[in-house]
Amino acid sequence: MALLCLPFGALAQSTGAPVYNVGDSDIETRLTVLERKVNNRAEMQHRLQQQIDTMQNELDELRGAVEVHTNQLQKVLDRQRELYLEIDKRVESLKQSGFSGAASNGPATTTVDNTPAATPVTPAVTQPSGLSESDAYEKAVNLILKSREYDKAIPEFQAFIERFPDSSYAPNAHYWLGQLLFNKQQWQDAAAQFEVVVNKFVDSAKRPDALLKLGVIAEKVGNQARAKALFEEVINNYPNSSARKLAEARL
Repeated sequence: MALLCLPFGALAQSTGAPVYNVGDSDIETRLTVLERKVNNRAEMQHRLQQQIDTMQNELDELRGAVEVHTNQLQKVLDRQRELYLEIDKRVESLKQSGFSGAASNGPATTTVDNTPAATPVTPAVTQPSGLSESDAYEKAVNLILKSREYDKAIPEFQAFIERFPDSSYAPNAHYWLGQLLFNKQQWQDAAAQFEVVVNKFVDSAKRPDALLKLGVIAEKVGNQARAKALFEEVINNYPNSSARKLAEARL
Protein backbone atom coordinates (compact mmCIF):
# COMPACT_ATOMS: atom_id res chain seq x y z
CA MET A 1 0.00 0.00 0.00
CA ALA A 2 2.89 2.27 0.79
CA LEU A 3 4.19 1.59 -2.68
CA LEU A 4 1.01 2.97 -4.13
CA CYS A 5 1.55 6.15 -2.22
CA LEU A 6 4.97 6.83 -3.72
CA PRO A 7 5.09 9.94 -5.85
CA PHE A 8 4.89 9.33 -9.56
CA GLY A 9 8.19 11.11 -10.10
CA ALA A 10 9.98 8.85 -7.65
CA LEU A 11 8.58 5.80 -9.40
CA ALA A 12 9.78 7.11 -12.72
CA GLN A 13 13.22 7.68 -11.26
CA SER A 14 13.43 4.16 -9.94
CA THR A 15 12.60 2.69 -13.39
CA GLY A 16 14.57 5.17 -15.56
CA ALA A 17 16.37 4.12 -18.80
CA PRO A 18 19.91 2.77 -18.34
CA VAL A 19 22.77 5.17 -18.99
CA TYR A 20 25.80 4.00 -20.97
CA ASN A 21 29.11 5.55 -20.21
CA VAL A 22 31.24 5.67 -23.33
CA GLY A 23 34.84 6.01 -22.34
CA ASP A 24 37.66 7.72 -24.21
CA SER A 25 39.19 4.37 -25.06
CA ASP A 26 36.05 3.33 -26.98
CA ILE A 27 36.12 6.54 -29.01
CA GLU A 28 39.80 6.10 -29.80
CA THR A 29 39.17 2.53 -30.88
CA ARG A 30 36.41 3.58 -33.23
CA LEU A 31 38.53 6.39 -34.64
CA THR A 32 41.40 3.98 -35.19
CA VAL A 33 39.13 1.59 -37.08
CA LEU A 34 37.75 4.41 -39.23
CA GLU A 35 41.22 5.74 -39.92
CA ARG A 36 42.39 2.29 -40.96
CA LYS A 37 39.46 1.94 -43.34
CA VAL A 38 40.13 5.35 -44.87
CA ASN A 39 43.82 4.55 -45.31
CA ASN A 40 43.03 1.18 -46.87
CA ARG A 41 40.61 2.79 -49.30
CA ALA A 42 43.12 5.50 -50.22
CA GLU A 43 45.82 2.90 -50.78
CA MET A 44 43.47 0.84 -52.94
CA GLN A 45 42.57 3.91 -55.00
CA HIS A 46 46.25 4.73 -55.41
CA ARG A 47 47.01 1.21 -56.66
CA LEU A 48 44.04 1.39 -59.02
CA GLN A 49 45.28 4.72 -60.37
CA GLN A 50 48.73 3.24 -60.97
CA GLN A 51 47.17 0.36 -62.87
CA ILE A 52 45.16 2.78 -64.99
CA ASP A 53 48.30 4.80 -65.79
CA THR A 54 50.15 1.61 -66.72
CA MET A 55 47.31 0.50 -68.98
CA GLN A 56 47.27 3.91 -70.66
CA ASN A 57 51.01 3.70 -71.37
CA GLU A 58 50.65 0.17 -72.74
CA LEU A 59 47.74 1.28 -74.90
CA ASP A 60 49.82 4.15 -76.27
CA GLU A 61 52.63 1.74 -77.14
CA LEU A 62 50.23 -0.65 -78.88
CA ARG A 63 48.81 2.21 -80.92
CA GLY A 64 52.31 3.27 -81.81
CA ALA A 65 53.12 -0.24 -83.01
CA VAL A 66 50.00 -0.20 -85.19
CA GLU A 67 51.07 3.16 -86.62
CA VAL A 68 54.51 1.80 -87.49
CA HIS A 69 53.09 -1.33 -89.13
CA THR A 70 50.56 0.74 -91.05
CA ASN A 71 53.35 3.04 -92.20
CA GLN A 72 55.46 0.08 -93.31
CA LEU A 73 52.53 -1.42 -95.21
CA GLN A 74 51.88 1.90 -96.93
CA LYS A 75 55.53 2.09 -97.98
CA VAL A 76 55.28 -1.39 -99.49
CA LEU A 77 52.12 -0.43 -101.37
CA ASP A 78 53.73 2.78 -102.62
CA ARG A 79 56.78 0.85 -103.79
CA GLN A 80 54.60 -1.66 -105.62
CA ARG A 81 52.77 1.17 -107.35
CA GLU A 82 56.10 2.69 -108.42
CA LEU A 83 57.24 -0.67 -109.79
CA TYR A 84 54.02 -1.12 -111.76
CA LEU A 85 54.42 2.35 -113.26
CA GLU A 86 58.05 1.55 -114.09
CA ILE A 87 57.01 -1.68 -115.82
CA ASP A 88 54.36 0.15 -117.83
CA LYS A 89 56.91 2.74 -118.93
CA ARG A 90 59.39 0.08 -119.99
CA VAL A 91 56.75 -1.88 -121.89
CA GLU A 92 55.65 1.28 -123.65
CA SER A 93 59.27 2.10 -124.45
CA LEU A 94 59.81 -1.36 -125.91
CA LYS A 95 56.69 -1.05 -128.05
CA GLN A 96 57.80 2.30 -129.43
CA SER A 97 61.31 0.98 -130.07
CA GLY A 98 59.93 -2.05 -131.89
CA PHE A 99 57.76 0.06 -134.15
CA SER A 100 60.70 2.35 -134.91
CA GLY A 101 62.93 -0.60 -135.82
CA ALA A 102 60.30 -2.13 -138.11
CA ALA A 103 59.80 1.15 -139.97
CA SER A 104 63.51 1.52 -140.70
CA ASN A 105 63.88 -2.17 -141.72
CA GLY A 106 66.70 -2.43 -139.23
CA PRO A 107 67.05 -5.07 -136.55
CA ALA A 108 64.69 -4.34 -133.74
CA THR A 109 67.24 -5.44 -131.20
CA THR A 110 69.56 -2.62 -132.20
CA THR A 111 66.98 -0.01 -131.39
CA VAL A 112 66.09 -1.67 -128.14
CA ASP A 113 69.69 -2.06 -127.07
CA ASN A 114 70.42 1.59 -127.74
CA THR A 115 67.35 2.81 -125.88
CA PRO A 116 68.20 4.03 -122.39
CA ALA A 117 66.01 3.08 -119.47
CA ALA A 118 62.98 5.31 -119.31
CA THR A 119 63.32 5.88 -115.59
CA PRO A 120 65.95 4.49 -113.22
CA VAL A 121 64.58 2.21 -110.51
CA THR A 122 65.23 4.66 -107.70
CA PRO A 123 62.92 6.69 -105.49
CA ALA A 124 61.43 9.58 -107.43
CA VAL A 125 61.89 12.03 -104.59
CA THR A 126 65.25 12.53 -102.96
CA GLN A 127 65.73 13.80 -99.42
CA PRO A 128 68.86 15.96 -99.43
CA SER A 129 68.26 16.98 -95.82
CA GLY A 130 68.12 13.40 -94.56
CA LEU A 131 65.33 10.91 -94.01
CA SER A 132 61.98 11.10 -95.72
CA GLU A 133 58.87 12.09 -93.80
CA SER A 134 57.71 8.53 -93.12
CA ASP A 135 61.21 7.25 -92.36
CA ALA A 136 61.88 10.10 -89.94
CA TYR A 137 58.63 9.42 -88.11
CA GLU A 138 59.25 5.68 -88.02
CA LYS A 139 62.76 6.23 -86.67
CA ALA A 140 61.42 8.35 -83.80
CA VAL A 141 58.66 5.87 -82.94
CA ASN A 142 61.05 2.92 -83.02
CA LEU A 143 63.20 4.61 -80.40
CA ILE A 144 60.19 4.20 -78.11
CA LEU A 145 58.74 0.87 -79.15
CA LYS A 146 61.82 -1.14 -80.09
CA SER A 147 64.94 0.21 -78.43
CA ARG A 148 63.07 2.06 -75.64
CA GLU A 149 65.55 4.93 -75.77
CA TYR A 150 63.05 7.49 -74.56
CA ASP A 151 65.47 10.37 -74.04
CA LYS A 152 66.80 9.99 -77.59
CA ALA A 153 63.27 9.92 -78.95
CA ILE A 154 62.51 13.42 -77.63
CA PRO A 155 64.87 15.33 -79.98
CA GLU A 156 63.86 13.05 -82.86
CA PHE A 157 60.21 14.01 -82.49
CA GLN A 158 61.15 17.66 -82.04
CA ALA A 159 63.18 17.56 -85.26
CA PHE A 160 60.35 15.79 -87.09
CA ILE A 161 57.81 18.41 -86.00
CA GLU A 162 60.14 21.20 -87.08
CA ARG A 163 60.76 19.67 -90.52
CA PHE A 164 57.23 18.42 -91.18
CA PRO A 165 54.81 20.65 -89.22
CA ASP A 166 51.87 19.85 -91.51
CA SER A 167 52.56 16.15 -91.92
CA SER A 168 49.76 13.63 -91.50
CA TYR A 169 51.95 12.22 -88.73
CA ALA A 170 52.19 15.60 -86.97
CA PRO A 171 49.35 15.05 -84.45
CA ASN A 172 50.81 11.69 -83.48
CA ALA A 173 54.28 13.20 -83.21
CA HIS A 174 53.03 15.95 -80.90
CA TYR A 175 51.19 13.36 -78.80
CA TRP A 176 54.23 11.08 -78.51
CA LEU A 177 56.43 14.03 -77.59
CA GLY A 178 53.90 15.08 -74.97
CA GLN A 179 53.81 11.54 -73.57
CA LEU A 180 57.60 11.41 -73.30
CA LEU A 181 57.67 14.74 -71.47
CA PHE A 182 54.75 13.59 -69.31
CA ASN A 183 56.73 10.54 -68.22
CA LYS A 184 59.56 12.87 -67.19
CA GLN A 185 57.01 14.88 -65.14
CA GLN A 186 57.64 17.98 -67.21
CA TRP A 187 54.00 18.93 -66.90
CA GLN A 188 54.07 22.34 -68.59
CA ASP A 189 56.04 21.18 -71.63
CA ALA A 190 53.92 18.05 -71.96
CA ALA A 191 50.70 20.06 -71.74
CA ALA A 192 51.93 22.35 -74.53
CA GLN A 193 52.23 19.37 -76.89
CA PHE A 194 48.83 17.96 -75.97
CA GLU A 195 47.30 21.42 -76.45
CA VAL A 196 48.60 21.45 -80.03
CA VAL A 197 46.83 18.16 -80.71
CA VAL A 198 43.59 19.43 -79.14
CA ASN A 199 43.54 22.87 -80.78
CA LYS A 200 45.29 22.37 -84.14
CA PHE A 201 44.30 18.83 -85.08
CA VAL A 202 40.66 18.74 -84.02
CA ASP A 203 39.86 15.77 -86.28
CA SER A 204 42.78 13.67 -85.11
CA ALA A 205 42.13 10.30 -83.48
CA LYS A 206 44.63 11.40 -80.82
CA ARG A 207 42.46 14.30 -79.64
CA PRO A 208 40.49 12.39 -76.95
CA ASP A 209 43.72 10.93 -75.60
CA ALA A 210 45.31 14.37 -75.55
CA LEU A 211 42.32 15.77 -73.65
CA LEU A 212 42.62 12.92 -71.17
CA LYS A 213 46.31 13.65 -70.64
CA LEU A 214 45.59 17.34 -70.11
CA GLY A 215 43.10 16.32 -67.44
CA VAL A 216 45.67 14.10 -65.74
CA ILE A 217 48.21 16.94 -65.80
CA ALA A 218 45.62 19.25 -64.26
CA GLU A 219 45.21 16.68 -61.48
CA LYS A 220 48.96 16.49 -60.99
CA VAL A 221 49.26 20.26 -60.51
CA GLY A 222 46.24 20.44 -58.21
CA ASN A 223 43.69 21.98 -60.57
CA GLN A 224 40.84 19.59 -59.85
CA ALA A 225 38.15 21.77 -61.44
CA ARG A 226 39.95 21.87 -64.81
CA ALA A 227 40.68 18.15 -64.59
CA LYS A 228 37.00 17.39 -64.02
CA ALA A 229 35.98 19.60 -66.95
CA LEU A 230 38.45 17.89 -69.29
CA PHE A 231 37.40 14.40 -68.24
CA GLU A 232 33.76 15.31 -68.79
CA GLU A 233 34.63 16.69 -72.23
CA VAL A 234 36.17 13.35 -73.16
CA ILE A 235 33.14 11.45 -71.88
CA ASN A 236 30.60 13.70 -73.61
CA ASN A 237 32.37 14.24 -76.93
CA TYR A 238 34.04 10.85 -77.39
CA PRO A 239 31.67 8.26 -75.87
CA ASN A 240 33.02 5.42 -78.01
CA SER A 241 36.71 6.03 -77.34
CA SER A 242 38.96 4.10 -75.01
CA ALA A 243 39.84 7.43 -73.40
CA ARG A 244 36.25 7.72 -72.17
CA LYS A 245 36.60 4.71 -69.87
CA LEU A 246 39.83 6.06 -68.44
CA ALA A 247 38.22 9.46 -67.91
CA GLU A 248 35.27 7.89 -66.11
CA ALA A 249 37.63 6.02 -63.81
CA ARG A 250 39.18 9.33 -62.73
CA LEU A 251 35.95 11.11 -61.88
